Amino acid sequence: MIAYLDSSVLLRAALGEPGRLAQWDTVEQGVASALAEVECLRTLDRLRLRGALGDAELAARRQTVLQLLEAVELIPVAPQVLRRAADPFPTPLGTLDALHLATALAWREARGTALVLATHDVELGLAAEACGLDVIGVGPGV
Repeated sequence: MIAYLDSSVLLRAALGEPGRLAQWDTVEQGVASALAEVECLRTLDRLRLRGALGDAELAARRQTVLQLLEAVELIPVAPQVLRRAADPFPTPLGTLDALHLATALAWREARGTALVLATHDVELGLAAEACGLDVIGVGPGV
């Protein structure tokens, strides 16, 4: 399966959190926005500043995030993605999630290939389904 991996999926994997993507082993090819690197590393930094991660653990988690990102196709935040993210979506969606969804839709349209959106964000999952994408990572069985 080819899956667009949003930051919530990458972070749960990198942090070893419960509720990680059950279908992780079935993802043959991962796709993500370049935005995911910023989101993931900023989240790790926030956790460090709040005392939830020590220096050694921060270093290990950063390395894990960077390794995960090296293994996926990173899509730049291009002007057409920004324009699509600014357009209306069928359901409410915040800015970062709109950028993720716009990236996934642009990738699918450019490749003409089936793409599943992997997210632990219910709002993003709902919007992706409304746009015709299959979604994994939300709901029962995560």
